[in-house]
Amino acid sequence: MSRKAEGFCNLAGDRYTAAMKSALYSGLVLLALTVGLAAQTLPGGKKTAFALVKEGDKVIDPQARDKVMQIRSDKSVDGLMPDVWYVAYFDPTAAFKTTEVTFVNGKVTEIKRPKHLLDAFSGSRQMEWKRVKIDSDRALAIALKESLLKKADLRATQFWLERSVTDATWQIRFWGVRPDNADKTYVIGDIYIAGKSGQVVKTNLHVKGD
Repeated sequence: MSRKAEGFCNLAGDRYTAAMKSALYSGLVLLALTVGLAAQTLPGGKKTAFALVKEGDKVIDPQARDKVMQIRSDKSVDGLMPDVWYVAYFDPTAAFKTTEVTFVNGKVTEIKRPKHLLDAFSGSRQMEWKRVKIDSDRALAIALKESLLKKADLRATQFWLERSVTDATWQIRFWGVRPDNADKTYVIGDIYIAGKSGQVVKTNLHVKGD
């Protein structure tokens, strides 16, 4: 084989190798993105709290992004994961330093800056959001391991994530079916979970018929 032909083959081989590496890299990136998205999307298309914060960051003032003060939900109506959530951000550009984003079925439906002090979130201020590791779906999974809950016919939940003295803490409230009336539910109680470690720090449960 002539040197010219040999050089052409080497060049073609190098280009093929580079193309294969590029394709492999693109595939790995796509896989990583898919896995990351799947980790924040629940059955039925519902999104986790972490995913909602990312969505909220896109629609609020840049100075408020990731400055989460509180996440809370309404009582769930279809399963154990709520459809309606609220994320309150510390917003230095707002009159009362709060911007609240409302989500319904994972979509932004309202962006609100309280016009009165009493309407503004008055909790424990901005949490160390980057250090919170336990998402809402994982917090629920941890709570469901509690032995008392395994004895109940669970129907609904409600979530709060707020800053505590040493951590950011999830509070999950559970409703279950009344043993004496299958058409009615009652409040079973609350479980508190550390947002950084996932440790159950407090339980307050009362299962009827136990």
